[in-house]
Amino acid sequence: MNDIKKIRLASNLKQEIRHFFNSMGYLEVDTPVRIPCPALEDYIDAIPASKTYGESHYLRTSPELHLKRFLAESSGELQRVFQLGVCFRQGEIGTQHQEEFTMLEWYRLHANYRDILDETIKLFRHLQDQLNVDKINFRGQTFDFHQPWEILTVTEAFERYATVSLVETIRQAVFEEVLTEQVEPNLGKGVPTVLIDYPSEFAALARVSPTNPQVCERWELYVGGLELANCYSELVDPIEQKLRFEQTMALRKRNGAEVYPIDQAFLQSLENLPNCSGIALGVERLCMVFTNSNEITEVKFT
Repeated sequence: MNDIKKIRLASNLKQEIRHFFNSMGYLEVDTPVRIPCPALEDYIDAIPASKTYGESHYLRTSPELHLKRFLAESSGELQRVFQLGVCFRQGEIGTQHQEEFTMLEWYRLHANYRDILDETIKLFRHLQDQLNVDKINFRGQTFDFHQPWEILTVTEAFERYATVSLVETIRQAVFEEVLTEQVEPNLGKGVPTVLIDYPSEFAALARVSPTNPQVCERWELYVGGLELANCYSELVDPIEQKLRFEQTMALRKRNGAEVYPIDQAFLQSLENLPNCSGIALGVERLCMVFTNSNEITEVKFT
């Protein structure tokens, strides 16, 4: 049996998320759950849904591509959109993961990753205030989101916490392992940590910095060592995006993973997408923080 108090707080948290974005001029939208082209990512696998007229479909791993299409195809009429909805990722099972989970994503035209960081801080402070939580206790630590947050570059984090240099982890193709095992457990101790300016090799769908091509405009958020969110200044160049998709397809093929088709409608929409920024935030993980939960199943009815 789930803890009803935690389930109730999770419900209130979702309501306050909607209140916050409505007050910020965002439009809540819905996007398809069953799609023919999952977002191509190196190590995220989609759950097959069905075949219709011989075409394979999958449950979405993220609404990202459709949300950016919303902005691109609105001819500027829509400037800010958000979605609070279920997503699916195959094989993600554990204390912090479930194959079915709730994602909050929001995207804003004419903004960059620093603008979205400002909004994220405002969101967390709004939730703390509206949920009447003076202090947040999580994993034996006490947090007050109204206090200054720690901003730490990936380079600085590896120099501080890793036993091998950032450059060497990239050369040996062990960046993710070192990040997970050595760096992440030290992030977000007492204050939220924003891990910012990832090496350009890990840009994914993020824009490479125009002032420093060695890094991309990406950050991730940690509280008590738990990753909560991933933000980009979005890549809006369809030629570069197609190249990155092809590189991901090649990597997945080498690794023996299923290779999904490129979403051609998304690529075409990038021709009409102005500079923008967006973020994905795990809602159950956020609920874990506010309810001092050890496992994701404590805040989600299963």
